Amino acid sequence: MSLSIATRQAYTEIDTFINLLDEYNKNKIPQKLREYFKNNRDINYSKEINPNRPIKEQNLKEETLALIALLNLQYWCEDETEKQRLKKIYDNNENEYQIKLREKYNPDNLFKNKQKNIEFNQHSQTALVEYKEDSIFKKIKRFILNLIKR
Repeated sequence: MSLSIATRQAYTEIDTFINLLDEYNKNKIPQKLREYFKNNRDINYSKEINPNRPIKEQNLKEETLALIALLNLQYWCEDETEKQRLKKIYDNNENEYQIKLREKYNPDNLFKNKQKNIEFNQHSQTALVEYKEDSIFKKIKRFILNLIKR
């Protein structure tokens, strides 16, 4: 299984993040998992994380933030009510994300939009043909015919 570059970069960021932790919190994460992040990171990518700034201000990848949230839930959060609260928040976020995906990539909506675009294009083409300006010879001919009919 090959990991994407974005995933490897997220592993680099999470490895950097874990290395900034104190020993107590670092040791809560299983050694195998820490080694997995370290062995599968992107060695050509580096990310400086300032421990004095909030995580939100660090410009971390979305995957990294998801991994931090998962590590928090699995290993650092010790209060059961807090775990339940976090799980509820994560479930709500996932449901909202799935709804947005369904709206965006719903095949029925894709075909409806395509049909509207086709209809719009057909009207546009017709409008261009209808409003095409006559040549000067046709205008003169029409003018003369109108004079004769009177």
